[in-house]
Amino acid sequence: MSDGRNTVLRSVLLVLSVVSVSAFVEELDDTFMETRGADDIWLIKFYAPWCSFCKQLDPVWHQIGSELKSLGSPVNVGKSDATTSTGLAKEFRVRGYPAILMLKKNVKYNYLGPRTKDGIMDFANRVGGPLVRSLSSLQLFQHAMNRHDIMFVYVGATSLLKGNYMSAAEELIVHTYFFSATRDVLPKAVSLPSLPAVVVFKDGTYFTFDEELDGDLKSWINRERFPNYSKIDSYTLYAMGESGKLVVLALVEERSLCEESLRYKSLVEKVAADNREIYSRKFHFGFMEGGDYINGLVMGEVTVPSFIVVNLSNDGYFLPPGAVETERHLLDFLNGVLDGSIQCQGGNSVDHRVRRLIYDAKVTLTPVFSQAPLLGCFLVGFPLAIAALFCYLCCKARPTMTDDDDNDGVALLAPSLQRHKKLTDKKSD
Repeated sequence: MSDGRNTVLRSVLLVLSVVSVSAFVEELDDTFMETRGADDIWLIKFYAPWCSFCKQLDPVWHQIGSELKSLGSPVNVGKSDATTSTGLAKEFRVRGYPAILMLKKNVKYNYLGPRTKDGIMDFANRVGGPLVRSLSSLQLFQHAMNRHDIMFVYVGATSLLKGNYMSAAEELIVHTYFFSATRDVLPKAVSLPSLPAVVVFKDGTYFTFDEELDGDLKSWINRERFPNYSKIDSYTLYAMGESGKLVVLALVEERSLCEESLRYKSLVEKVAADNREIYSRKFHFGFMEGGDYINGLVMGEVTVPSFIVVNLSNDGYFLPPGAVETERHLLDFLNGVLDGSIQCQGGNSVDHRVRRLIYDAKVTLTPVFSQAPLLGCFLVGFPLAIAALFCYLCCKARPTMTDDDDNDGVALLAPSLQRHKKLTDKKSD
């Protein structure tokens, strides 16, 4: 009897916990843009009822809503069925599900990071807070340094550079944090050639923006928002492609790295650290576990471990012409990429796009055919049958020349022939 009561009690507590957590996530519809407050900050998930990824994210989303509320965050959390509230989905230009966006002072920020609680919480705290956070003391500066691997800091008074910095921060806040400070707040070891200045702190050191060498401030920030050397996944690699830099990768096993893989990783890390001044404006460095993403890029099986340089701006890649055994070999490879002596392979031409589409289809369908041949035949045969039927109907509907059409043509020509005959007869007379 007591067991039954305990079961009922647990069920009631579970229902109450779900209800209480759900209370922190508001369901939004097409009236949202008219009813929201002008200064409200909203983190919104757009979903579709049939989307399995949306369902997986749902409990995480409710945890985020509960945690932000308990922390006293100004960020409101909502969700909207994009298949029902189509007007709201159109307003936010939703293209896929689940889509995560933040609305702050009529500016929409799109979240493209991993669908994890930590990733989304960091995005909400970063974008929901001040655009540029002020560091008023050395203690606050050290605290920020301990929390963030990469920090951009504006140093100095109001200037044109600060205006450009604020403009860049408004767009790139989705990726990184921005700070401002006076010169006396920074450690004495930080040497600045002049003020105002924009400084990036990362990899245990710092760099100052130089307009002559680095060009546009926003482009420089977008390039420098990544560590010089790091573990790289497919999402990070794609984001690095937007920076305009090439990416030097050591491809290694996903688990139980062999001695050769460890040597490859160490070699890339050493070259990145020792040649920072030479290569930091041209390359990102890192390692990637597994070769599945790169296999799709090169349309084949890459050897693991191995080296590759990737150009995500055009889906191109560079492979070493020979074995890379020493640091000198790797440096020669990178210099060959920069001076053009090593040819770029791949690309995003029409030919390569078609080949990549065929390769992706092959990779997708091969496991299906091996595990469920009938399903594979249906998936391939059904679209082909539809296409064949469409072509047949088009051909059948095409007009053809019939006997009646021939007779009509002769009848139409007859009067002109008769006129020509009459003129001939008159000339004969």
